[in-house]
Amino acid sequence: MRYQKLPSDLYTRNREAFMKQMKPGGLALFFSNDIYPTSADGTLPFKQHADIFYLSGVDQEETVLLLFPDAHNPADREILFTLETNEELAIWEGAKLTKPQATAETGIANVQWTTAFERTLHRLMAEAQSLYLNDNQHTRARLTVETRTDRENAALRAKYPNHEIERSAPILHSIRALKQASEIDQMQRACDITKAGFDRVLQFVKPGVMEYEIEAEFIHEFLRRGSRGFAYTPIIGSG
Repeated sequence: MRYQKLPSDLYTRNREAFMKQMKPGGLALFFSNDIYPTSADGTLPFKQHADIFYLSGVDQEETVLLLFPDAHNPADREILFTLETNEELAIWEGAKLTKPQATAETGIANVQWTTAFERTLHRLMAEAQSLYLNDNQHTRARLTVETRTDRENAALRAKYPNHEIERSAPILHSIRALKQASEIDQMQRACDITKAGFDRVLQFVKPGVMEYEIEAEFIHEFLRRGSRGFAYTPIIGSG
């Protein structure tokens, strides 16, 4: 992970802002993205779902965030479910968040392994009046691939047909429009990295340089400054 992590209180405030707009008795769920296959045993690089990252800061697969502000037990009001890990699993599968690390990064005290999700959810749904489900409601979204969120939402609607379904997207759209100081700082840093990329390219371009060489200069500068890559795939043309 190249980028510098943000303080956990940012994510705590984001969750608080979301829960303030939930109806009484509402329980909200957010899921990480899948790791998408290519062919044989190959996979694409993992890209976290922006909404669960916004609310928790967790950048790892098989993660679930549960928010239930009216839970009878205060410990059940914020629960993070993550992949189980230990020293041996870390050797073979790569480092994952331990429970103490997850708490430190997210500000969520109740961290459980993902294997406990179904059991815990079933217990809490007996208390809940409604279920907040998240989906992609971007006006330009044209998706043909079923995401993990789509899959989980369909299963939850079938399993809990007597619970009222609420939409998380309108709440997220409203609170994400208001940026905290640390978020503005990160946006400025992204702008600074982009400027540095252009400055590097301006010193590099000359007759005979190929377009892929220009792209290489951009990505070199982005990675050198701690970015994971392009926010948007660049369109580079020469002539």
